[in-house]
Amino acid sequence: MYEVELKVRADHGRVRERLDALGAERVGGVTQADTYYDAPHRDFAATDEAFRLREETRDGTAETRITYKGPKIDAESKTREELETTVGDAEVARELVESLGFEPVATVRKNREYFSLSGFTVTLDAVEGVGEFVEVETDVETEPEIESARESAAELLDDLGLDIDDQLRISYLELLLADATDTHE
Repeated sequence: MYEVELKVRADHGRVRERLDALGAERVGGVTQADTYYDAPHRDFAATDEAFRLREETRDGTAETRITYKGPKIDAESKTREELETTVGDAEVARELVESLGFEPVATVRKNREYFSLSGFTVTLDAVEGVGEFVEVETDVETEPEIESARESAAELLDDLGLDIDDQLRISYLELLLADATDTHE
């Protein structure tokens, strides 16, 4: 499975207006705390990989997932292989990961609002300490499907009044760490 994703900084008020005008369906909201880890056997920042434990609350129900994201596979988007599964107990999962030598790097906290439009999920993210963003994403099964999905995502971004040239190919973790570094310099 490949996640095809485009992300830009954006004012949520203006994007909500465009979503309404385009007939998007609001499909929910969630709060997330993503704790990212570095591996004892390689540096994920250097290999462009990510490993996280996500604690999520939706409509009062908590769920925890563990996720591996492979390196980005193209220069035009944040497309990468993604493997994810739920875990039954967040604390046990955290202890298991840390017992294997994985070190927590940082926790990214965000509020997300999801919309469905033209076969894509449009997500309005308010990321603590980083700002407001819009993600347009979809999943595809095979590599040959990626280019078409990426082009359609770019068209949808344009329909939302957003510019593909403003796309960010870095993660919220990288943005958070960069802001922390800038603050301490």
